[in-house]
Amino acid sequence: MALILLLTQQMCLYLVIVYLFSKTPLFKLFAETASRLPHKVFIYLVFSSFCIMATYFGEQTNDAIANTRAMGAVLGGLLGGPVTGFLVGLTGGLHRYSLGGFTDLACAISTTLEGLSAGLFSYYLRSSGRYEKIYDPLIVFGLTFVVELMQMTTILIVAKPWEDSLVLVKEIAPSMLLVNSIGTALFMSMIRDQKTMADKLSSAFSAKALKIAERSVGILSQGFDQKSSATIAQIVLEETNVGAVAITDRNRLLAFIGLGADHHLPGTPISSNMTEAAIRENKVMFADGVESAYACSLSPQCKLGSCLVIPLRNDTEVIGTIKLYEAKNKLFLNINKTLGEGIGRLLSNQILHNRVTQQQNLLTQTELKLLQAQVNPHFLFNALNTISAIIKRDPDQSKQLLQQLSQFLRINLKRTTSLISLGDELEHINSYLAIEKARFIDSLHIEINISPELYELKMPAFTLQPIIENAVKHGTSQMLETGKIRIEAQLIENDTLEMIVEDNAGLYHNSGLVENGSMKSEGLGMNLVHKRIQNIFGSKFGVTVDCCTDQYTRVIIRIPVAGVTE
Repeated sequence: MALILLLTQQMCLYLVIVYLFSKTPLFKLFAETASRLPHKVFIYLVFSSFCIMATYFGEQTNDAIANTRAMGAVLGGLLGGPVTGFLVGLTGGLHRYSLGGFTDLACAISTTLEGLSAGLFSYYLRSSGRYEKIYDPLIVFGLTFVVELMQMTTILIVAKPWEDSLVLVKEIAPSMLLVNSIGTALFMSMIRDQKTMADKLSSAFSAKALKIAERSVGILSQGFDQKSSATIAQIVLEETNVGAVAITDRNRLLAFIGLGADHHLPGTPISSNMTEAAIRENKVMFADGVESAYACSLSPQCKLGSCLVIPLRNDTEVIGTIKLYEAKNKLFLNINKTLGEGIGRLLSNQILHNRVTQQQNLLTQTELKLLQAQVNPHFLFNALNTISAIIKRDPDQSKQLLQQLSQFLRINLKRTTSLISLGDELEHINSYLAIEKARFIDSLHIEINISPELYELKMPAFTLQPIIENAVKHGTSQMLETGKIRIEAQLIENDTLEMIVEDNAGLYHNSGLVENGSMKSEGLGMNLVHKRIQNIFGSKFGVTVDCCTDQYTRVIIRIPVAGVTE
């Protein structure tokens, strides 16, 4: 009983030290996967020290030492893996061997086996996808109990004389089995609590990443320049609470917010070798100030002590970097490193999306300019022939037609690529239809049924005119009887403007507008109208066609009211 109390006191002392240690940032390393060599070295040093301390402060019993050395060997193996566990056990075992006694060799062998066994068990759990079981106190208790039984067995096999070994094992086994198992389980419980806290912190950081994404949406659409970069850097600094944030393009510093802003000046050339390497190699560069030295390239008095450089990419190349810094007296945590890399990917995706959007807009504007400049030679030829035929018979009408043609051409050349009102669009098509009605005389009838209340609603330029031109050119002009075109507009559920252009030809399927699923050149206008509406307002809107052969062709255009009103 007295031995149990002595070992329990020793264990409690260790746990108090561990508790105090858990309040430091270094303790967080116990909750991380030991995949990097520095991490494994840290595990080795800590738990080898545990083994040595436990031996020194152990209780002398029958020329042997009752102790809690197994705690260090088992925890080192569980957290560091087989190699680390073996080295921790070997170190603890060699130290015990150096102190002598008839159990020195047996204790050296058993301590080494304890560390190796715990490491192999850890490797098994990781390989089978049950990594979290490593932190289960009940499993750790059971593992420690088993390896302590193995130690007692080793003492009985190796230590001589056997009679003394048996007496010793009977005396120390209950105490060492119980205290080491409980102590290891309590230590792992602390680590699990720390890991749970780290996971919660990770969730909080994920929320911060989402907040950064939410706050930064649309900013880079204004361009990747000093103004937008400064706004992004301020957002990242506020959400991450790092020491400083910088953004560069390939050649110069675009923004710098935080510690060191007095000498890191936007607009100056890049002076950091890390930044140049990140751009050149398209690789994340990290200097934590401990394992990898960091020194400011501009000022030896700079307060910054660590730096993470993440390349910003478009679809083909690195176009800049975002850099996160911490002060010299603050550790750059792995969770901040992960968050920084996530922010880099987020901004890269935004830059790529904005580039694609700009290219789409440029293509659409180019197509629109083409459409504006593309006055159908047949239309112009027919219009001039019509005016020439009327000029002798009715000079006043021919004068009006010349004015309508002039107005049509002027609008065609000056029409903007932005939104215009429905009233302006109707003015354009009235000029076109006036000429066509004069050309077909009584063979073309136009009906426009649109309430003046809708005239102020906005739409993309050249929305109705190409559709009506198709209705005439590929519809009513092919008929022997009178062609009829009806133009209507109405609000659907108060949030959608629906415009209808209907002719009585019903020749859409024979018009050549669609061939093998693709628009032919004659369908450029309708195709462009549909594509522009969807680019601006989304796939729910656009152009649909309903055709009943030889009876009617009905083109329906839908645009959201909320997106087109001023």
